[in-house]
Amino acid sequence: MNIAVENMEILPDHVHLFVKSDPSFAPQEIVQQIKGYSARILRNEFPFLVSKLPSLWTRSYYCESVGHISEKTIKRYIEDQKNK
Repeated sequence: MNIAVENMEILPDHVHLFVKSDPSFAPQEIVQQIKGYSARILRNEFPFLVSKLPSLWTRSYYCESVGHISEKTIKRYIEDQKNK
């Protein structure tokens, strides 16, 4: 899909990602691909996750596009999450 992860912060119960992609992809397509791919990789590396967590990710997510708020603001927000 030619998606670039520009910024990422991993927290105990959720993940913040700032990604850049081709504008022809809908945000829900991008989220679905990231969640599906990461779940597949994690379950291959840690097989016990299959029995412990029937669903690795929830269906929920929040998405905001650059334009409504600036790229700098988004990156700063994600960076600030590790201090909380």
